[in-house]
Amino acid sequence: MKSNRCIVVLTLFVLGQTGCVLPEEPEEPEALGTQASPLWSDWELLDGTLTSSPGVASWGVNRLDVFARSTDNALWQKTWNGVSWSAWTSLGGTLTSSPTAVSRDANRIDVFALGADSAMWHRSFDGVSWGPWASLGGSLTSNPTVASWGPNRLDVFARGTDNALWHRAWDGVSWGSWGSLGGTLTCGPGAVSTDTGRIDVLACSTNGNLWRLSYDGAAWGGWQDTGGGLSMASPPAVSTWAPGCLDVFVRGADLTLWRRSWNGTSWNDWKSLSGGLKPGPAAVSWGPDRIDVFVRGNDDLLYRKRWDGPRM
Repeated sequence: MKSNRCIVVLTLFVLGQTGCVLPEEPEEPEALGTQASPLWSDWELLDGTLTSSPGVASWGVNRLDVFARSTDNALWQKTWNGVSWSAWTSLGGTLTSSPTAVSRDANRIDVFALGADSAMWHRSFDGVSWGPWASLGGSLTSNPTVASWGPNRLDVFARGTDNALWHRAWDGVSWGSWGSLGGTLTCGPGAVSTDTGRIDVLACSTNGNLWRLSYDGAAWGGWQDTGGGLSMASPPAVSTWAPGCLDVFVRGADLTLWRRSWNGTSWNDWKSLSGGLKPGPAAVSWGPDRIDVFVRGNDDLLYRKRWDGPRM
């Protein structure tokens, strides 16, 4: 991968019952390179030559690992160590989808992507070195997503050939079988764990709305329509920085980044965070009130926007 290396608005905060602080964004979207909110940074150019949406994981405070496919169809990685960004490094493979990544413990990373056989492939970092690529099988038709609700726990998701959501889990010893969770998906899913034993999966469906499926530690609930209000043009990315809190990001039909949040009780409205991006975004939180969002720009370079709100 090649290395290329204000407006002021009034910001209101709503304290949800779970302690989520939700900022109100400005009404009008701003162009790339401008600030859409006092607590959202400007777009930061991080270079690269991307041919997929990025994936991102964080295994500690102020640590970020970003992944993307490049022109050779291999997986590439770029790391923030709290001080500076590394150069891009190839992790090999032949990807036919965007990658997704998660950390299940300190200094651990697991990355997933589809291969040329439409199966899901997996590569893991154990704190010292990367293991080989391994197939998890499946016959999948969307970018994958992954969540981890505890050390040595992985839950991966993707759309199957029947347009339903399919799921496979690692319990610390072995992988379970692929199983259907139903639904009628018109885009790839996004997933996150908001607490031990909890998973939330979000995807768009045939009515154009964002739908949510939740696991409470014992069983999966039913699909819930979270409502509309936005014409989505990408799969959702979802992150969490506190138990019960969700921040969802998508590309809108206007090709800008849009955000919607769940405070543990209700959803707020979609708000634009500006930009000009190709689908779709990736998001992660490495601490309370911190969100980092990464996108592939229309120039195929990597960009970042971060939220660094007031600490609670």
